[in-house]
Amino acid sequence: MASEDLVEIWTDGGCKPNPGPGGWAAILRFKGTEKELSGAEAATTNNRMELIAAAAALEALKKPSTVVVHTDSEYVKNGITRWMTGWVRKNWRSSTGAPVKNMDLWERLLAAEKPHKVEWKWVRGHSGNEMNERADQLATEARERLG
Repeated sequence: MASEDLVEIWTDGGCKPNPGPGGWAAILRFKGTEKELSGAEAATTNNRMELIAAAAALEALKKPSTVVVHTDSEYVKNGITRWMTGWVRKNWRSSTGAPVKNMDLWERLLAAEKPHKVEWKWVRGHSGNEMNERADQLATEARERLG
């Protein structure tokens, strides 16, 4: 697929405190157009917010696409690129045999990713990456709107 057909996504999520009220955000860029998504939950965790941000961003795509998802969550990147195969093979059990945490959201993310060709890129959080900082700001604003 031509690079002009590439969708770039930046996601972030967080809580304050963790667990506690949380917010998530995603920025989608396609052919010079940007779309921002965000939301919040009163009682959640950082990891759940990171997963929702990635799933919601992929769910927002209207057709199968070639996508690069930039996340500052090693949990999300490693989960989807390294751990997922084993979890599914072991019927959603971790390497220790315990049930996988946030299975509902991992299943949602897996379904959201399925129609697309996705490359997952980890970016260090709070390190000056403009789009990551903007996603963080949107997630924080969404959380703060909870009151």
